[in-house]
Amino acid sequence: MQQDSLWQAVLGEIELTVSRGNFVTWFKNTTLQKQEEGSIVIGVANIFIKQTLEKKYTDIIKETLEKNGVKVQQVDYRIVAGPPRTPQPEKQTDHGDQPKLSSLSSDIPSSQNVFGAPAKDVLSHGYGQGLNERYTLDNFVVGDGNELAFAACQSIAQQPGTKYNPLFLYGGVGIGKTHLIQAVGNAIATRDPKLKILYISTEQFVREFVQALRQRNTASFASYYRAADVLIVDDIQFIAGKDKMQEEFFHTFNTLHQANKQIIMSSDKPPKEITPLEARLQSRFGGGMSIDMQVPDFETRCAIIGTKAQSHGTELGHEVIEYLATNGQTNIRELEGALNQLLAWCEMRGIEPTMAIAASLLNVSKARPKHLSAKQIIERTARHFQIPMEDIVGPKRDKDIVVPRQVAMYMLRNELHLSFPKIARELGRKDHTTAIHSVDKIQKESQVDASLRNAISEIKEHLYA
Repeated sequence: MQQDSLWQAVLGEIELTVSRGNFVTWFKNTTLQKQEEGSIVIGVANIFIKQTLEKKYTDIIKETLEKNGVKVQQVDYRIVAGPPRTPQPEKQTDHGDQPKLSSLSSDIPSSQNVFGAPAKDVLSHGYGQGLNERYTLDNFVVGDGNELAFAACQSIAQQPGTKYNPLFLYGGVGIGKTHLIQAVGNAIATRDPKLKILYISTEQFVREFVQALRQRNTASFASYYRAADVLIVDDIQFIAGKDKMQEEFFHTFNTLHQANKQIIMSSDKPPKEITPLEARLQSRFGGGMSIDMQVPDFETRCAIIGTKAQSHGTELGHEVIEYLATNGQTNIRELEGALNQLLAWCEMRGIEPTMAIAASLLNVSKARPKHLSAKQIIERTARHFQIPMEDIVGPKRDKDIVVPRQVAMYMLRNELHLSFPKIARELGRKDHTTAIHSVDKIQKESQVDASLRNAISEIKEHLYA
């Protein structure tokens, strides 16, 4: 069996035995560099993938190779420069290939003769502008919390407007929504540079609409947006409460959707929880594919840190990466901020990043208040759920009290690392198995319930503000 064919067969079988997130993160961009009697060399993109494969997946690789008729005793991993896999046939485009406003002026109805104000006074951007070329599907790190969103975006990039339309991604801040929706725009532009791709934040959309109203130029504004082939809107929740803006977006949405043009939106919450938002918009936003993007798990955070460090030209040691992933925030932006701080500090001094340096910097920048107590956590939790503290530590078992009590137990376990008997005593319970059950229940439900995750995040923000 040819070397490339052998490795593709191996990857195909491994893909069936591990989760999609793990396959994409650790295996997708590997190659078989060398095959000799009894040994192989696998090409990987960075040291973190190398160390993870060595530590966790060598036995799986050996077993799968043996199933394909190749028995090996030794598996080595080599970091290869540049993309380890042959690029896809689609040609990468630079900014020069992106459609510009000047080259598309004929596509935008001129309002000069009608209203006396040119469209360029209202619209501060052209099709294709606003997309950041750093955001690609290839450098998006896939994990259990975002693999469904990633798969949907891959499908859209291949055939925009045919399914998953509209696509609505939602979740907390700093979990990669903006990266992913911009990456789809870049992927579509690469496949077909002629398409009119429009990425815009809701804040900019609102600002341009207000300007169009002032200039009595709404016809040009509407025509421009409704001529797009792909409309990508970030932070759509900010449209709530703006009646005229909602009406304009409703008609733009309908026009594009009826023409099978792709619509992609991001938000910090699902459509039904955006208030005050018109029911007809809530219905349309949720009429396609709505996906909850969750905070990255430990392995995904490690992969993100390793990937971003490599983009800075630095290979971090396994221990440093794991320390940052363990002690940093789950918010990707904050993780990147901690990494940038570490790299900048070391670069200024001409030294290599170490775990001791990372620990020192994180302890300075992320130190939590020493005075935090169990009572403060219980009080803050009760205040968030708007119930008296006496109820949360009392004997009542009403549902509107039990859930806040369980959240308080979860917070005591995760923030103060109290023992289960201690947690039970703090909440006025006699049996510590109640605390075990509560912590486990909130841990599991917070993975699928966005409102519960938001509640926990808000309580933490107030505690550490």
